[in-house]
Amino acid sequence: MSNPAFPVPVRRAVTVAAAMLAALGLAACAVGPDYHAPQAAMPAAYAHAAALAPINAARAPVALDTWWDGFNDRALSAIVQRALAQNLDLAASVARVEQARAAARFAGAALLPQGSAYGDASKQRQSLESPLGKIGSALPGYQRGQSLYSLGAAATWEIDIAGGLRRGAEAADAEREAAEANHLGVRILVAAEAADAYFRVRGAQNRIAIAQAQVKTDERLLELVRLRLADGIGAEREQAQAEARLAQTRVTIPPLQRELETQLNRLDVLMAAQPGTYAAELQASPGDPVVPQLALAQGPANLLQRRPDVIAAERRLAASSARIGAAVAEYYPKVSLSALLGFESLSAGKLLTAQAFQPAATAGLRWRLFDFGRVDAEVASAKGAYAEALANYRKSMLQATSDVEDALIALTQLEAQSRELDREVGAHQRARDASEEAYKGGAVSLYEVLDEDRQLLASRDQLAKVKADNARAAVAAFRALGGGWS
Repeated sequence: MSNPAFPVPVRRAVTVAAAMLAALGLAACAVGPDYHAPQAAMPAAYAHAAALAPINAARAPVALDTWWDGFNDRALSAIVQRALAQNLDLAASVARVEQARAAARFAGAALLPQGSAYGDASKQRQSLESPLGKIGSALPGYQRGQSLYSLGAAATWEIDIAGGLRRGAEAADAEREAAEANHLGVRILVAAEAADAYFRVRGAQNRIAIAQAQVKTDERLLELVRLRLADGIGAEREQAQAEARLAQTRVTIPPLQRELETQLNRLDVLMAAQPGTYAAELQASPGDPVVPQLALAQGPANLLQRRPDVIAAERRLAASSARIGAAVAEYYPKVSLSALLGFESLSAGKLLTAQAFQPAATAGLRWRLFDFGRVDAEVASAKGAYAEALANYRKSMLQATSDVEDALIALTQLEAQSRELDREVGAHQRARDASEEAYKGGAVSLYEVLDEDRQLLASRDQLAKVKADNARAAVAAFRALGGGWS
């Protein structure tokens, strides 16, 4: 029933305003689940941390975000920094982050009105055979040629009644954060890969140096055998044995040289350089690496904040939760408002006049009343994607803890192996020196000397390999802990 106290235009304006306020009130809520990060049941401490504690206590602590500086190796620090500055995988991940940020801005802009301006000028000659032409040509003053000019601005706004657009923006923001976390993961990977390749280079260099030193020792022994043979106190068989032993030592060098060159090329690619670019900088080996202390005090729970893969998995879980809301919003009607302020005239001179002013306003409603289960399928798909993301998130937490535990096991066992190999090398060195002296005095055969040579070379080579593996295990541990970013 109309109220005579207010004129019709005022009542209509009030009605429109009330409708808009009601729509805005509905838009304040969003359908679908509100995301809450799942509870993470992480252990209080690492299971193998106690075994590493005595070793850790003897080492200097290091900042987790720049762990490579803890090795006190300037060449290593320079290589890691160069890789972080130049690596192409990092450059690609930066581009992916920019794409995700742009997608988030695009999704956020959908919540706001869109405005546009337009202008048009057209000329037309009316067909006399068309319906309009037949009718118009019968009227007095009819002109076949016509010009039409228009100018104005338009705005449209989809009111987010059910919150579907807002859920879409939430999902895009979460995907942006996942992309940023993935970028940090690439940074950690690049730093760890560069350090791993570096220690493989140093390990190969040390093992080559050991083999070359053994070659000189075997050459000296062969010369001794030849002198004894010339004095008539040796045998041809001993000379052949010494020559064979020298060849056996020399043959160990090419595989090590291949490992060295391969890892040097790997480093160059990590630093976005042509293979061979930086090889000259790593000619001299600095000796055995000094492994720093691992930061284990905060326990596995710290991995939820440090591991980019876990962070990214949690953000993808949040995005999939928001997409459930976006899918559920399709059950609800969509309301849009549009307005037009423009001018239209058959004469250019009268275009910007009050008579040519042509405003318009439109309210639109779209509602999928039945679609044969399409929305149901979209909601079910979104819920399935959420369940998959949840499983992946839980797996990422387990994998993160497992990676650290595996690295701790490797460090502990390699330290124990290194200590025993130190003792073994010392014992073989004494036995080898004693056997050579005994051979010179004729107390033992050359075979015993050669056998001690073989065992000494094997143990020294194994010790050099274990020391390099120990440094690589420390790198793997820092990577597993999420070290490499602040």
